[in-house]
Amino acid sequence: MRSPSQIPVILLAEDDPGDVLMITEALQRTGSPRDVRVVGDGQEALDFLRRAGDHGRAPRPDLILLDLNMPRLDGRQALEVIKADSDLKVIPIVVFTTSASAIDINGSYDRHANAYVSKPLELDALDAVVQQIDRFYFSVCAFVPPGRRTA
Repeated sequence: MRSPSQIPVILLAEDDPGDVLMITEALQRTGSPRDVRVVGDGQEALDFLRRAGDHGRAPRPDLILLDLNMPRLDGRQALEVIKADSDLKVIPIVVFTTSASAIDINGSYDRHANAYVSKPLELDALDAVVQQIDRFYFSVCAFVPPGRRTA
């Protein structure tokens, strides 16, 4: 169980190493410590969330940043599985992808994404957007640690 004073865990599901680097560096520049865990596809994200395989000791994330276009199990499929799971569906998921397609946006919200953000192409803009996501979920939104949730 994580207390509000503990470092938030962010699960970044992203297969592009360059995007991983830019996003993790942007999170480091928020000025607040973040425990960023990275997985390269939707299946590994599910394994992480279920503490399966190599992820047996994985912490429960406080936020998931989910790319749509990944190998094996893509973000659309992973989103659908996560939001259908009664234990996992409460974890906020921000779809963070390059697509600005109405089909992808509407499909993500149909699958119960908490937010959909198109990745900016410019580094400074990406940095600002990542910091806005972080600020919104960890400073603006109310947060109840998973161990203290009540029915």
